[in-house]
Amino acid sequence: MKATGIVRRIDDLGRVVIPKEIRRTLKIREGDPLEIYTGRDGEVIFKKYSPIGELGDFATTYAETLAKTAGMPVCITDKDNIIAVSGVPKKELSEKPLSSELEQLINEKTNFVLKPGQSRRPGIAAGSDKYMAGIVVPIISEGDAIGSVVMIDDGEETFGEVAEKLAISAAGFLGRQMEL
Repeated sequence: MKATGIVRRIDDLGRVVIPKEIRRTLKIREGDPLEIYTGRDGEVIFKKYSPIGELGDFATTYAETLAKTAGMPVCITDKDNIIAVSGVPKKELSEKPLSSELEQLINEKTNFVLKPGQSRRPGIAAGSDKYMAGIVVPIISEGDAIGSVVMIDDGEETFGEVAEKLAISAAGFLGRQMEL
């Protein structure tokens, strides 16, 4: 745990303000859910809650199955980070923050499919253009975008209707799992 040097007092209603610099750095927005943990030495720890992250192992298994079925690399994300990866080295993408383009597609609930001859495509991980998206389908749960299913453009694939429908089905399934 890293000390910030910032001290805040609890008000009469038990509230604490999380400083703007910390909220901006951790991409905590108004209305975002936070999990609260307590430590052995009296620490109170706030962690940004990721509903997709709750699926953990299930998302990894699903990504592996989808990658085998589609015959192309796949990753599953929440709104901020890559949660599960299959078809590319996990250490290169797993738990990395999302690119701003991918975040924007998720927040706008917009599908993206790379068309033949199209050169502009969103990157996947922030600060890296090694892996680019071929298909992006936001995961919607109870009307809110909570992540995405991304089929990675490895330069060898053309993204047809079947791959797009697989991604749409996967995103729909994962969204419904979160509602249960």
